[in-house]
Amino acid sequence: MILENNRMLRAETAPGTESSFAARARQVLRQNDMGDWTRAAPNLYPHQWSWDSAFIAIGLAHLGPRRAARELLALFEHQWRTGKVPHIVFNPEAPQDSYFPGPDHWACAAASPDAPPAPPYTSCLCQPPVHAIAALRVWEVAERSGGEEAQEARAFLRQLYPKLLLWHRYLMTHRDPEETGLVTIYHPWESGTDNSPRWDAPLSNVEVGDLPPYPRYDLRHVANVSERPTGADYDRYLWLVKLIKKAGCNEKDIYHSHPFLVKDVLLSAILVAANETLLEIAALIGAERGDHTLIASWIARGHRGLNAMWDPELGLSLDYDLRTRRSLRARTVAGFAALIAGRQGRRRLEALMVTLDSPAFLGHPWLRWSLPPSTSPFDEGFHRRSYWRGPTWPVVNWLLWWSFLRAGELRRAESLRQGSLQQIASSGFGEYFDPFVGESLGAADQSWTAAVTLDWLANEPRQGGRKVA
Repeated sequence: MILENNRMLRAETAPGTESSFAARARQVLRQNDMGDWTRAAPNLYPHQWSWDSAFIAIGLAHLGPRRAARELLALFEHQWRTGKVPHIVFNPEAPQDSYFPGPDHWACAAASPDAPPAPPYTSCLCQPPVHAIAALRVWEVAERSGGEEAQEARAFLRQLYPKLLLWHRYLMTHRDPEETGLVTIYHPWESGTDNSPRWDAPLSNVEVGDLPPYPRYDLRHVANVSERPTGADYDRYLWLVKLIKKAGCNEKDIYHSHPFLVKDVLLSAILVAANETLLEIAALIGAERGDHTLIASWIARGHRGLNAMWDPELGLSLDYDLRTRRSLRARTVAGFAALIAGRQGRRRLEALMVTLDSPAFLGHPWLRWSLPPSTSPFDEGFHRRSYWRGPTWPVVNWLLWWSFLRAGELRRAESLRQGSLQQIASSGFGEYFDPFVGESLGAADQSWTAAVTLDWLANEPRQGGRKVA
């Protein structure tokens, strides 16, 4: 079966036929292109999502760095005065019955003195800060091309840099008033891993009050309702949104009274890695020395915070519930936060690899491809088809692949790249995939899946100037 998959992938990417796979990925991005920004998927996700756009920009860089730069700049046009980048910028032309909660549900966010001008409306939540990583990736692609594209990309970095700095400052201050180096989230949607078992315990302590009836438009666009969060999940999600809106999106008020307040290790690790790339951007554009010192201090603080969240028994990093003052013991891909943060000592890196290779993750005998399920099949919260409770996600695979490259784990990186491409070539540009049979789940023609595909295809390892078969 492995040999068959490798032959299939080689056929897809062989000279003269490489365009068949890459062209399909390009077509997904083009059909979802809204001019200056890209919708996450044609039907289920008709708006602009924050961390989706970051991954999308990485893929768009291979179509043209100028368009990729515009993707990020368009998102940051809706940055809040505090520096927060909203998790959704709503498309005013999308049908009202296409997504819930839609712009009308979030309209009150515009009443906040920190909100950007509306319309378009934005949410008042945020998502993982992949944007600096994406911005540097856009520059790297342009730099390889040289000439005018490289000059424009450097100008793009100069334009985006102060916005990125403000965004990271927001996360390091408003979302970490304790100065632990760990980012606090107010809602599972901010983690990007909505219904993960990571959040089962803190959500169970959220007492839902009166909610009016609401539609579940998302269930129209999946083959089986089991692929999406449950009705009980959504009740709690919407109740938390209601409380945040009731607080006027005021950070101090939310921190004082909100029932869901969790230190998110995955988001925190992505921020550490993003600060590393922001430091590189600062050097490229000649930023003030004080910025270098500040960003370096954020990186050091982030590492200290993540070190405190390491669980040696599980070999994973664990989230921390600020309300109950307890670690959240769930075995999910978020537990590999230390790998994503980077700069791990050999012993910690080896411990992470032991966990990753164990039957709890890559060593599980039922996996279709050697790709990490979002939740370990050994965790009681595992569900192979339910969103973040089991399926494998190409964007998570990209983060791990990128992290392996940074750690010098080239063989592991290539194995993850090959497996991910085989999965997508076999099943299409799905949002996520059943880890046991490889079936595409969730939304079809997902933009960020197409985007990371293009980046993987453009980054095939080379030996002696030639691609490795």
